[in-house]
Amino acid sequence: MKNVSATMLSLLCGVAVTALIPCAPAAAQTAMASAVLADAPQAEVGATGDAKGDIVVTATTTRSVSQVSAVEIQKVLPGISPLKALQTLPGVTFLTADPWGNNEQNISLFIHGFNQQQLGYTLDGVPLGDQTYGNFNGLSPQRAIISENVGRITLATGAGDLGTPSTSNLGGTIDAFSSDPKQDLGATIQQVVGSYSTSRTYARIDSGDLGDGTRLYVSGVRQRARAWDFNGRQGGYQANAKVVHDDSNGTLTAYFAYSDKTEPNEDATSIVVRPATGTTAAIDNRGVAPYVRPFLYPDATNAIAYYKSAEYAAVNAAPGANYRNYYSDAQRTDYLGYVKYDWKIAPGLTWSNQGYFHHNDGVGVVAGPVTAAGLPTLFSFYFPGAPGSSPTSAPNLARLSTIFGGSGIATRTTEYRIDRVGAISTLRADIGDHQIEIGGWYEHQSSSAKRRWYAFDANNPSTPYDRPLDLAQPLITQYHSEIRVDEIQTHIQDAWKIVPTLTLQAGFKSTFQKASQTVPVQPIPGSFTGSRELPTGKIDTSRVFLPQAGALWEASEHEQVFVNAQKNIRQFQTSAAAGQSPFALGSQTLFEFFKANTKPETSWTYEGGIRTQRSLDFGPLTGFQGQISVYHVDFSNRLLSISPNATITAIVSGATILQNVGSVKTDGIDVAGTLRFGSAFSLYNALSYNNSRFGDNYLNGTTTVLTKGRKVPGAPAWLNKTVATLSVAPFDVQLIGDYLGRRYATFTNDLSVGGYFTLSGRIGVDVPLSQGFVAKKMTLSLNVTNITNKRAESTLSVGAASGTYNFFPLAPRQVFGTVSIGF
Repeated sequence: MKNVSATMLSLLCGVAVTALIPCAPAAAQTAMASAVLADAPQAEVGATGDAKGDIVVTATTTRSVSQVSAVEIQKVLPGISPLKALQTLPGVTFLTADPWGNNEQNISLFIHGFNQQQLGYTLDGVPLGDQTYGNFNGLSPQRAIISENVGRITLATGAGDLGTPSTSNLGGTIDAFSSDPKQDLGATIQQVVGSYSTSRTYARIDSGDLGDGTRLYVSGVRQRARAWDFNGRQGGYQANAKVVHDDSNGTLTAYFAYSDKTEPNEDATSIVVRPATGTTAAIDNRGVAPYVRPFLYPDATNAIAYYKSAEYAAVNAAPGANYRNYYSDAQRTDYLGYVKYDWKIAPGLTWSNQGYFHHNDGVGVVAGPVTAAGLPTLFSFYFPGAPGSSPTSAPNLARLSTIFGGSGIATRTTEYRIDRVGAISTLRADIGDHQIEIGGWYEHQSSSAKRRWYAFDANNPSTPYDRPLDLAQPLITQYHSEIRVDEIQTHIQDAWKIVPTLTLQAGFKSTFQKASQTVPVQPIPGSFTGSRELPTGKIDTSRVFLPQAGALWEASEHEQVFVNAQKNIRQFQTSAAAGQSPFALGSQTLFEFFKANTKPETSWTYEGGIRTQRSLDFGPLTGFQGQISVYHVDFSNRLLSISPNATITAIVSGATILQNVGSVKTDGIDVAGTLRFGSAFSLYNALSYNNSRFGDNYLNGTTTVLTKGRKVPGAPAWLNKTVATLSVAPFDVQLIGDYLGRRYATFTNDLSVGGYFTLSGRIGVDVPLSQGFVAKKMTLSLNVTNITNKRAESTLSVGAASGTYNFFPLAPRQVFGTVSIGF
């Protein structure tokens, strides 16, 4: 939708800034809406590529697609993760234990019953992987781009666009777009300060037009904040640069991102339900479980004493073992870049080609007691004690403490490397009433994972900001995996405008994945519970025909009706260290069994709905925008890590397998609407219901786990979002209310956590500047998160067995002030 002015967008989506729902064009905009389809859903909005105003929907899509503008992203909280900015949209559940949404270890994202590893993600079309913690095929959006440089973020709640370069988008796609360089020379400086010693400094310089249609920007950010539950800091440095050259032949774009971030993790609280003393019935008797498990860092002296104390021994022996670690963190350094050329071959014919690269060097670190979580047994394989002695005997525990630096603390790392190169090519042609698109994507991934253990020197304790390998050589390299993957995806589609008010769209995609693993360092057999070795070899999967069909009917000047059906696949994850990956299975036999018997997860998504936009004259009520969408999903070949079936032979007892365990059926509805009261006030509300249920029981060893008919845990059935905005120059005020319904915490639905409501808010003011002042614009704002200081369960770590689960805490109320100056 290039060259559409802010005024035209106001006609499309209203004047106020918080529609937060899809909007539909009036019949008078049919020609303009048709032009959008060629770029759907990646069309840039506005001359700079930034969405102006509120949520704008790709007008002619046959699916439910909505997008959040740069303005709305920064209103939620300046510097926020682009993913967290989606939390106001219908059907979206996004949770983290920090207000920014930056801590990747405890992110929980559900959209229509699908979790974050079952969605697709891109930045300007570049694939970002499946967002598994300890990622093996990408990086998070908040590392790929500085928050303030996001022009818009788009959510498709179905299976996503056919051309999306993703191997995981069963349940929808999230596409972030970087803002373009501005047409005029200028600079922006923004400073955020607030709770827990937060300081975020952002700066950007735009060149303006350098002549011949060339412009660029460079920008950087530094963020530091103390963790809210212990004395550690999070944050780091990022830099972005973008160059755009426009001429009559096409558009050349180049983008580069650097990110160096350290995020201290949280320890989840373990909940174990056990029978009450003196009764025969199992009741909800959780004992005393902490709300938070803060790290002991930076007090190494007291930490060492704690791990020798009776207090620690009692907690470690109790169900759930909610002891305190010394620290844990995620250190990630990323380099990402692309070059893209959109060639205007002829009127109605464009060919887009994009090449990209990504390099990641990361490490996840945990420093904790050598006596916890079965570690004495693990270490006995590498440092055996006296013949016949127990690994947990007092002499062996004392010996381990000496080996690991005299502290009683061991430092464990998972060290990652990712190198990706890829190319995307798309040809679009307008031929009469047809808009045809043909495209392909290729990516080569090279990744490695190493599990290592280091000494923790009592006389020179490490910190969450040290890279252990920089301080000392590892005592143990437990394993070293090298994985190579080639991804190929093609698609073809046609949008046929049968009559001016009716468009049919159909196409299909094909996907091919070739993956292999070598293991330069194998674990000692048995050092992993029930495991013999990491498998080596190849596993290839392909699906040639994944169809999509839909229709869009402009039923009236104010209403649109859409329907869509699409099949998609989630290729097998390829990591020895994270996710549900065949390369993480505990023996070669398991790997070969998996190859012969397991299928990738697939889904059929059906969706339909109606959009409306009307001007009204009912007293103060001047307008309404709304959408009702319904959906049904048939999710097949669900993967789960379970104990082996008795029919599998030659497997070490207790080793887990990765197996298809049946289907999931999902039905849901999203109802969203915005009432407008002139240009000063708007009230948005979205109500969502999702019913995702397992279709089958499954075997865990010889035990049948009764999951048939049970609801998918972690995903709430009910969501309600409310946004109220008042804009009276030079002030604007916004309140965001978010209700999260009850969630089940186990696959068998025997445990659940209650629903809760949170409230956040913002007050902003545009400061008038006198003529001749150096700055052109100044804005002051105050944001408050979790205004009521609610204590509740945030992300759930779902328990596969009855009677247990883990949860992360909800971040407390925090206050942030922002000064933004434009030159």
